[in-house]
Amino acid sequence: MEYQDLYDKHHQKIDKIHKRGDMMLENTYRMVIHVCIFNDNKMLIQKRASNKSSWPNMWDVSVGGHVLVNETSEKAAMRETKEELGIDIDLTNQCPILTNHFENGFDDFYIVVKDVEKIVIQEEEVSEVKWASENEILEMIDNQTFIPYYVSFISLLFEMQDRIGLTYE
Repeated sequence: MEYQDLYDKHHQKIDKIHKRGDMMLENTYRMVIHVCIFNDNKMLIQKRASNKSSWPNMWDVSVGGHVLVNETSEKAAMRETKEELGIDIDLTNQCPILTNHFENGFDDFYIVVKDVEKIVIQEEEVSEVKWASENEILEMIDNQTFIPYYVSFISLLFEMQDRIGLTYE
């Protein structure tokens, strides 16, 4: 079973943990990550496995996952990318490109521009991967085969792919 640290509304870790799948405590938030891998102005996208409890058989950005107890979002992003796709990435000292706030948490997004030579998918999580252009992803959203992100959000990710490497001061 996975456990996560909990945070307050200001994104500050508090002295409580959460068992994944349990109801969230009032006024607490969890953290998740997404990694968007780009190459030649295309994003590597994954089709979620059919057994997933949320968005089964839907296409999504390159990687997504939960930040576990005593883990930073940067470490979780590196771990999840290795687990789901078998790809090593180095986010040491890289800031998330943006943080999306949702009802019960924070979602840190990282952008990586990388030549990917070999992908080894974790079949429990991912059934398929492919490279897709912005227009292809927007068409998939329109066809309801891609998780229904805001179109403007996907466009923003494509626009921001040249802003990688932001570091903490």
